[in-house]
Amino acid sequence: MKNLITLIAAAGLAAPLLSQPSPEPPKPCIQLRASFGFIVHAPYAVTSSLFGPIGERTWADEDWDPKFIYPQPANDQEGAVFTVSHGTHSTVWVNTLFDLEARHFQYVYFLPELMAATVDVRFKTIDAGTTQVNVVYTRTALTPEANEHVAKMSEGDKKKDKEWQQAIDNYLARMKSGQRQ
Repeated sequence: MKNLITLIAAAGLAAPLLSQPSPEPPKPCIQLRASFGFIVHAPYAVTSSLFGPIGERTWADEDWDPKFIYPQPANDQEGAVFTVSHGTHSTVWVNTLFDLEARHFQYVYFLPELMAATVDVRFKTIDAGTTQVNVVYTRTALTPEANEHVAKMSEGDKKKDKEWQQAIDNYLARMKSGQRQ
């Protein structure tokens, strides 16, 4: 009888807790993929040189200024580690694949507390003077609060084809005319 009374008392105390709605499960972090492609009016050897962190400096906007941690001296190669500042944020990049023969480069970068991303770049020769470039960004929020930022960046990724095409075309035109920057 004593056990029964204890059980009834415990049930009475637990009833208010059981009748409360359960808390919502935590919001998941999102992962979004965006891809684009464009044509570079240059042979593969020239085009590929534009997609290492050093080579990208020649045509990217002024925010692209990688600071190499490894190797020293700086070199576009697999295993390279570098940082890039974007306003108040600093990203850490790792070149995870730099295969000139396979025509495939890949980078992983981290924006602490916000996002991890991969950038996958593949090249296809169209003819001796033309190269197709295909880029895939995969962005993963590191917290649910970062989902909105990742979604916004992923939307922007979908529009980079024209921006990159124009920047590279401008750079190549300057090189043909003998200008260096």
